[in-house]
Amino acid sequence: MKPAGNNAENSSLESLAELSEILSSKTAAAINQIDHINGETEVLAINALIEASRAGEAGKAFSIVAEEMGKLSRKIGDTIEKLRDESLGSISELKDIIKMQATNIRGVRLSDLAMTNIDLVDRSLYERSCDVRWWAKDPSMVSALAAASPESSKAASARMGVILNAYTVYFDLVLCDAAGNVVANGKPDMFNFKSANQKESEWFRSAMAAAAKDEFGCSPVHRSPYLDDQLAVIFSCCVRDGATGRILGVLGTVFDWEKLAQEIVNKTPLTKEDRAKSRVCLVDDAGTVLADTDGKILQEAIHFDGEREVYGMKKGFGMKRYRNQECCIGHALSTGYETYSSGWHSVIIQSL
Repeated sequence: MKPAGNNAENSSLESLAELSEILSSKTAAAINQIDHINGETEVLAINALIEASRAGEAGKAFSIVAEEMGKLSRKIGDTIEKLRDESLGSISELKDIIKMQATNIRGVRLSDLAMTNIDLVDRSLYERSCDVRWWAKDPSMVSALAAASPESSKAASARMGVILNAYTVYFDLVLCDAAGNVVANGKPDMFNFKSANQKESEWFRSAMAAAAKDEFGCSPVHRSPYLDDQLAVIFSCCVRDGATGRILGVLGTVFDWEKLAQEIVNKTPLTKEDRAKSRVCLVDDAGTVLADTDGKILQEAIHFDGEREVYGMKKGFGMKRYRNQECCIGHALSTGYETYSSGWHSVIIQSL
């Protein structure tokens, strides 16, 4: 309800801004018309003085009236100038106040939407971190690495297939021994992870590095050669012997990143008009695009003058130039959810 309210308030302010423009125009026209009439009156007073002068003694009385008309005309002129300065100045101040208020409402709304987006990402990825830690303790995973037999590997692959049928957010699950050799995966007919040792992969190395704290590892967003270059994030966790705690290997869960990320940015609740002039994205600290309504994932980096100021705020907005346009840029930094934080930036860039 809050976004809708803010949008309605912003629309009302934009209507007020339009009305103030009309008021300014009409006031200026009215003052100019009065000024024009007063100018004609002043000319008439001057002509009257000339005629009174020509009339000599007979025109003295009329010259007094003409002089008073001139004085009155000058007073009216002074009043017109004062009215012009004060009224148009006040209207200009009103327009500036309305514009500033509309900008503030726009910025707060964009930063609110940015915060919602990064929160949705963190919550989903937190669940992914829980999945891998849970499944790393599955008896079929432990058995496949402990027994190291074709039968145990087949059983683990079958178990992974069951998991994948229930959790469609994953491309595949991959099980490696402690040397990085792939022992089993859930979709061997689709994805050939067994074709290469994984010990140098970020997801394998990060799991081994986190083993001392019994934590999970994770790869950055990347295009996987094992998935026909589809976008993935791989969460990982060490598989241990239940009795001794010895590390037997690593389980990796290959998450379909684009399905989550693009769903979130594409469904950001913007009006049709606002959507047409907005770019909604997620970026890392280097500005690399990780999700994007422009479809430039991993192809571009978002940079603009004053970005450190905007990115330095946990949540906020700034009026900055982006691609030679004045823009309102809403931002929210990942605050994390439970034990997980992506550390990424959620950004909405809207041209004015």
